[in-house]
Amino acid sequence: MGIRNILLPDHQEDFGHIIENIVYLELLRRNKAVYVGESSKYEVDFVGISDMNELSYYQVALTTMDEKVLKRELRSLEQIRDSYPKYLLTLDTINRTANYNGI
Repeated sequence: MGIRNILLPDHQEDFGHIIENIVYLELLRRNKAVYVGESSKYEVDFVGISDMNELSYYQVALTTMDEKVLKRELRSLEQIRDSYPKYLLTLDTINRTANYNGI
């Protein structure tokens, strides 16, 4: 990240990607294999697979205070029809315990 910040003039405005990198590294630290999930229409930021082959899905966004952003971020997780955990991770400080159909 340090080299990227030096080379790119807009690095101050790229917090969303920085948060995604932090989540990715934390999933790796927790001994998960990490993949990008993709269906025919939508992409899930991360699919974590534990040592016991249990899946978990993660969407990462800087904020979901805008209703359009919230719908976009939830859309890909809602398309997944299994019972594994699905998470929407943001830096929002209000509505922390929100539950969107189990997400």
